[in-house]
Amino acid sequence: MSTLATQQQALLEALFAWPQQDAVRALEGYASGVGNTPGRGLKVYQANGHLLAERALRAAYPVLTQMLGDESFADLARAFWHAEPPLRGDVSQWGVALADFVRGNAQLQDWPYLPDVARSEWALHHAATAPDPTSDLATLALLTAEDPHTLGLALASGLVTLSSAWPLASLLLAHLEGTPSLAEVSEQLRLQQAQEVVIWRAGLQPRLRQASPGESDLLRALQSGVALGPAVDAAESLDFSQWLPLAVQTGLVLGAYRLSGQ
Repeated sequence: MSTLATQQQALLEALFAWPQQDAVRALEGYASGVGNTPGRGLKVYQANGHLLAERALRAAYPVLTQMLGDESFADLARAFWHAEPPLRGDVSQWGVALADFVRGNAQLQDWPYLPDVARSEWALHHAATAPDPTSDLATLALLTAEDPHTLGLALASGLVTLSSAWPLASLLLAHLEGTPSLAEVSEQLRLQQAQEVVIWRAGLQPRLRQASPGESDLLRALQSGVALGPAVDAAESLDFSQWLPLAVQTGLVLGAYRLSGQ
C-alpha cells in the first residue's frame, strides 16, 4: 500500500474509531504517519461527524428519539456512527442497519420492541423518497369485467407490511399523532398485543396504520406477483369488498392491470 493510501486509511480509522481510547490510539497512528502530533483538527472532524450522525438519525427516527430521550439517542447515534459508518455521501440514506444495531445493544434489552419501531421508521423514511408510480383508477373497471385470476393490483409507492409481537402500530401512532394515548399503549405492551403495520406513501405523505386481519397476507401476495383471485383466497380473514374502497381512497391501491401472458 502506498504512503498516501496508508495515511488515508489511518485517517478513516481515526475518524470512526470507538470507544474514545481507540480513537486516541488511531489519532496517534495517523499523526505518526504524517510526522505530526495529534491535533484538534481531527477531533473537530470527529465531533462534526457525531453531530451529522445525530441530525441524520433524528430525522429518520423521530419516534425512537422520543422513546430514548435526546441524550440517550445522541449516545446511540454516536455509537452507530462508529459501528456502521456511512458508505455514501448522502447521509439521508444512511441508517438502514439501526434496527439490527439496536437489537444487539445490551443496554436496550429491556425494550424488546425498539428494533421493530426502528424498522418501521426506516420504512417510513424510505417511503418519503420512493419514486411515484402511475395512478390509473379507471383501470379498476377491469375488476368487474375480467377474471380476477388474470389480474393484479397496482400498489402504492414505498409499500411495506411489518409484523411484530408488540403493539407496533399503537406505539408509532401514539408518538406521531397522539392517538392512542400512552396509557393505552402501556396496557397493550403489558399484554404484549401483537400488531401488523402497513406503510405506504399517498401523494407526498408517508402513511401508516394497523393492518386489517388478513391484509398483510393479501398485500405480500400481490407484491410477489400472485394474481388477485388466489391472493384474496389466501387472505381468508379479509373482507375484500370492504377493504378495496378504503384502499383506493387512501392511495394504497392505484389501479388494476392484466397479468402478462393472460
